Amino acid sequence: STTTGHLIYQCGGIDKRTIEKFEKEAAELGKGSFKYAWVLDKLKAERERGITIDIALWKFETPRYYVTVIDA
Repeated sequence: STTTGHLIYQCGGIDKRTIEKFEKEAAELGKGSFKYAWVLDKLKAERERGITIDIALWKFETPRYYVTVIDA
């Protein structure tokens, strides 16, 4: 999830403000390095335990491509 979330961010699939929000929330739980994982890990249990439990799907566009990411 971390690598995938970082890829989504670097490709413009999510804005900086949202990443900063995830970074703040993750830091409050002592998991500051998990900010990119939280792009796809939405469940409270996933965030607390640091593991992917549910399948996540994320779609975004770049100037040249339509991208669909599945995290399981």
